[in-house]
Amino acid sequence: MVNFFKLNRSIRTLFLYIVLLSTAIAGTACAQEATADPTAIHIYTRDAASGTREGFETVVGLKGELTDLASEVASNGEMVNRVGNDPSGIGYVSLVTNFAENNLKPLVYNGVAPTMEAAVSGEYTLSRPFSYTTRAAGDYDSEEKEQLIEAFVTFLTKSTEGLEAVLDAGGIVDVSMGIPWDELKSDYPIVNQDNRHVEIRSGGSTSVEKTVQSALETFQVHAGYVQFSIDQTGSSDGWSRVLGDEKDGPNSKDIGFASRYFGEDEPTNNAISSGVFCQDAIAVVVNVNNNYIDEASTEQLYAIFSGTITKWNELRN
Repeated sequence: MVNFFKLNRSIRTLFLYIVLLSTAIAGTACAQEATADPTAIHIYTRDAASGTREGFETVVGLKGELTDLASEVASNGEMVNRVGNDPSGIGYVSLVTNFAENNLKPLVYNGVAPTMEAAVSGEYTLSRPFSYTTRAAGDYDSEEKEQLIEAFVTFLTKSTEGLEAVLDAGGIVDVSMGIPWDELKSDYPIVNQDNRHVEIRSGGSTSVEKTVQSALETFQVHAGYVQFSIDQTGSSDGWSRVLGDEKDGPNSKDIGFASRYFGEDEPTNNAISSGVFCQDAIAVVVNVNNNYIDEASTEQLYAIFSGTITKWNELRN
């Protein structure tokens, strides 16, 4: 071990300077940590093309008034991860999200908890549509695929089995309006043959993935084991990769989905079929360790996301 007092004066001076500097830096960091406001609200929002964001901002009346301090995330999964790991975070996700598994607490909205039952009954009003569109007639890899797409749309939107599959995955539908597939499939003889050589390609909104996968898996066993691939990357891709400027590119799809209505700049009049296949509820979520809030009104959410309220303790009465 080096004897400090046997070092020459210059080295001793330098050594003391380094110790004092390190202490000062550590002290500054501790002071900053001590003065950081643990009640500051961290807001997370979806990207501008997100159907979830459009649905949330429309219901809350937030269009164009989101605070500049909000952090933008690219998907439902990223939103779940950010809020689930931030004790001060708040954001919004699809109702099909597994809250407990992801360290999230869904907020009661205007006195109603975000449950499937409340969404189906209409009591829970923070919701948005799940839309679909197909390619145009004659614009498929094969005639077989076109016929299978037509069959799948009917299965998804009208059959008892299709509606049950969507409901099981969290989509809001009225199964009582369904018709057994055995009564519908006679219009689509293609489903009676072996279709393992055909692949249906799905794209669009990330929020619809669970409902679409559930419906396609169920359709598969009723349609000659047709293959499928799911590549959900965002609502704006649902139209562009099916009917828009990407429809003939490497990311082209056969059927596209959006967690909103298709816009005026996304015409679907050339599609074989387009429409809404179910409704989805949006849940406002905070970290499970947040003890400041369990429920919120439209007015409170507007105040938080517009930046009028910036601290959690301002919500307490």
